[in-house]
Amino acid sequence: MSDFIEHLPKAELHVHHVGSASPRIVSELAERHPGTVPSDPDGLRRFFEFRDFAHFVEVYLAVVDLVRTPEDIRYLTHEIGREMAVGQALRYAELTCTPYTSVLPHDEDRGMPIEAYTEAIEDARAAVERDFGLVLRWIYDIPGESGLPAADATLAFALDHRPDGLVGFGLGGPEIGVPRPQFQPHFDAARAAGLRSVPHAGETTGPETVWHALRMLGAERIGHGTSAAQDPALLTYLAETGIPLEVCPSSNVATRAVASLEEHPIRAFRDAGVTVTVGSDDPPMFNTTLNREYEIAARLLDLDEAGVADLARAGVRASFADEPVKQRLLAEIDAYEAGSGPVAGPGKS
Repeated sequence: MSDFIEHLPKAELHVHHVGSASPRIVSELAERHPGTVPSDPDGLRRFFEFRDFAHFVEVYLAVVDLVRTPEDIRYLTHEIGREMAVGQALRYAELTCTPYTSVLPHDEDRGMPIEAYTEAIEDARAAVERDFGLVLRWIYDIPGESGLPAADATLAFALDHRPDGLVGFGLGGPEIGVPRPQFQPHFDAARAAGLRSVPHAGETTGPETVWHALRMLGAERIGHGTSAAQDPALLTYLAETGIPLEVCPSSNVATRAVASLEEHPIRAFRDAGVTVTVGSDDPPMFNTTLNREYEIAARLLDLDEAGVADLARAGVRASFADEPVKQRLLAEIDAYEAGSGPVAGPGKS
């Protein structure tokens, strides 16, 4: 099964831009900007040992602080693309970006202009597709802990400086003390401009947060949604509407949102008929990869190879990829499952 998953063409929908930086990438950035984050492998491993969700956010923001220049953005994005495509057979990914943490005037000392940020991610996106055959798209998310000023800025970045690869508008960060309804006007404006709504909800709070994301933010996918399992009516609603949950098992355990993998509600989601996609969230920080998350899902759901291929298809169908990209990737999955072996992507590896 591990070999089957390793070479299975895949899409990933729940993965963070800075949070995808591997120890190799973080080490390079830490050497460029010495300070809080260690650059040696052992030190990084200890640095990524999380006590709880609040500590994870603290560590995450320390890594964010390493991305200070357009060249940092280009390097980070290109190397993330290399590791996704070459090691995991990813063909399509929607990377969640948080421009507010990198852009002026949020940080007058270390921020960059939004024009420079946009140019850098777009240059890197084109290079990743050219070099590795991986199609990247962006989701701009509001860092919820920074409140309405961050929401105002993120919306302006999305609408007034919209990169060609931008497809969605999200909301991340802590949920406790960050009510979703306050962001309704921002999501209304983003949706009116054609962006898709993909907020995190119900990871560290109850199912009411998921309801708020659905009813007030117009969510078309839910990031995590772990607590939805506590509400049968919510599960029924998700199943009937086909709104997918972006499930990230290792992340949920690492941040203590779920006590253990065996207690993860992914089975309850599947049994209720909810569409499930599998993501890695911030993979190096949780010592995982998308391949490993597929292996975990296969074990928890008792899937055979056909079931794993169906899981990959669910990810493609739930994506915001253009229809030709979807059809190409679905055809690759079909061919792979039929036994033709690993399918070469359109780029170099």
